Amino acid sequence: MPVALIVLVLAAGWRIAAIHFPALANVTPLMALVLCGAVYFPARRLWIAPLAALVLSDLYLDHHYAAAGDTWAWTSALVRTLCFVAAVPIGLAVSRRRNWGSLLTATLTGSVLFYLATNTDAWLRDPAYARTAAGWWQALTVGRPEFPPTLLFFRNTLVGDLVFTGLFAAAMEFAARRARRADALEGVSRA
Repeated sequence: MPVALIVLVLAAGWRIAAIHFPALANVTPLMALVLCGAVYFPARRLWIAPLAALVLSDLYLDHHYAAAGDTWAWTSALVRTLCFVAAVPIGLAVSRRRNWGSLLTATLTGSVLFYLATNTDAWLRDPAYARTAAGWWQALTVGRPEFPPTLLFFRNTLVGDLVFTGLFAAAMEFAARRARRADALEGVSRA
């Protein structure tokens, strides 16, 4: 449990730091944590840590943006949370047939799902977008003119998901290999 709390604090901290470093916007470990948690951790309670990091960092970010005169819609926070929850069954599917290809496919699926869901939510609730196919396309590509293009955020999401999933998966595979080696050496020393 202490490791889960440390991961929670680091993940939320990373997401909050991104508001001070715009180049890091959407480059977060949260989707990778949820996905890899479902792939590698049989204890379901460990899946709660990244979801808690998302909710806690959303509360802070809502306060930050409210101080700047903007507010986040809780329906949008719910959409984001549901995207992360959707990563759990994706990760469970990968856990049954775990390899690098299935992990890559799952990571890409989670990234695209997040991109489509959050930008469709923005299109539906933001009056700046026309409720037409062209308005939806604007929400998916260039976004609102006063903000960076939404494709930039998608790129950052994709990079963050791929990098962090790769790092977590490599760490888990390394730890598993090391444990198997230690078990094998212990078996030899007993003989």
